[in-house]
Parts: sequence; structure tokens; C-alpha cells
Amino acid sequence: MASPDLSIVIPAYNNAATLHETLSSVLSQGGVDFEVIVADHASTDGTRAVMEEFAGDPRVRLLDTPAGGGAERNWNRVTDAARGEFIKLVCGDDVVLPGTLERQRSILEDSAVALTACRRNVVDANGSALISGWGLRGIRDRMSGPAAVRAAVRAGSNPFGEPASVMMRTRALAETGGWFSRFPYLIDQATYSRVLLTGDFAPDPEIGATFRMSTTQWSVALTKDQAAQARGFHHWLRAEHPEVVSGFDVKIGDARAWAMARARRISYKILERRMR
Repeated sequence: MASPDLSIVIPAYNNAATLHETLSSVLSQGGVDFEVIVADHASTDGTRAVMEEFAGDPRVRLLDTPAGGGAERNWNRVTDAARGEFIKLVCGDDVVLPGTLERQRSILEDSAVALTACRRNVVDANGSALISGWGLRGIRDRMSGPAAVRAAVRAGSNPFGEPASVMMRTRALAETGGWFSRFPYLIDQATYSRVLLTGDFAPDPEIGATFRMSTTQWSVALTKDQAAQARGFHHWLRAEHPEVVSGFDVKIGDARAWAMARARRISYKILERRMR
């Protein structure tokens, strides 16, 4: 069987309430040849039953991931099963907006581009808007991958966004070691950074996804560790790639990471009711 151009991989965990919307948002897309791989990470709700509703679609493959290993285990499980030249990971409570797959696939037609990302709408647990068009601050122009990595370090945050905003080359992800979870809160940014050291960053100028904030997310649970993990990642990156990230970049990024983590804790507190 011929491999598709694009793999959409969905690591699901206790997403029974949202997974149908997530899968429908992907499967309704046109203009690109893609497969969808969903893996249930030992959910304790009705996630597997929702997955089975899509078992008859020939584009869909359903997998199971044994319990344990955190996000990294399920993210790498679905990624290792991908057959497409390009890959997009979509968490089981996020949404891909119409036209995004075709548009981002077109951006990656340029073989020099390793990764693209779009802005996203941030919504609460019920899907109501919190922030529109968030992301890509400081990286809205095409640039070399190392320049994009450096800009992200200086920002002290993840300007590329959550995985539903990003599409990248599957080979680059595999050859750089897959999803990198040494710094769990930064599993996405750390992985993007390693991929971007293989090629250029080219932004997708549209709003292409929604990201749902809820108290069940492990990223929300890690708010107290955000700044420490960001600093750890900055210093690791500096040690591994001193030609990309300078000591001055790290100093700026560390200060901004502390400020951003403080701001997130305040915003999570204010929005706590809407994230339930």
C-alpha cells in the first residue's frame, strides 16, 4: 500500500468528551493525501469507544498504548507508526481548522523547510474563546532554523505553539530522536528546536488550530516547574549547540521564562473555573 503524504497522529488519553470533534476536524480536511493514527494510552473513560466510531474510515488506524511512560510514550507510539513524509501531532482535545493541512503541506513543498507553524485560538474547557490568533510572536517571517531556535530561547516561551499548530518533516523528527521529554513541560518546544537545526522555519500566516485549556492537562499541573524547566532547557541547548545559542541569549530567555511562568500561574488562577 502506498504511503500517504501526511500523517496526522493523535495520542489520546481520557479524551472521550472531545475526541470526536478533534477527529472530525481532521477528517473533514481536503486537498492532501493523509492518514490518521490514534492511540489510546490506557484511558479510563470512553475514549476507546469514541475511537471505534471512526474505525470504518480507511484513512484511520487505531492503536493502544500500555499505561505508563507519560506523554512521551504515547506521542512516540503514534509517531513511530507514521508513514507520511510529513507529520502533525494533534492532542485529543484540540481542533485543526479548515484548510490548514493543505496550506501547511504546501509550505513544506520547499525541501529547505523543516517545520512550519500557525497561530491558534485558545479556548476554555467548553470551547469558548479565550484568546484569538495567539502565537508566532517574533518569528512571523521565514528564517533559518537556528535563528528561530534562538528567537524562541530569547522569548522565554514557545512561540511555535502546541503540536496542532505545527507540521514538520517526519524524517527530521525521527533522525533527531523523536519527542524529547528531558524537560517535560517543554516536550514540544524542545523537539521543535532539534528538528529546526536540520532546516528552515517558514510560518503559516493563518490561524489554523484551536488549543483547549483545562485543569486536566499535565502542562497546567506543571506550572510551578515551568520556569525551572525552561532554564534547564536553555542551558542544555547552550551546552549542546553553543554556535546557535549564546550566554546572552540564555540570560534574556531565563529572565523572560520566569516572568512568563508567573503570568501563566496568575492567568490559570483567574481562568480556573473556565478550565474545568
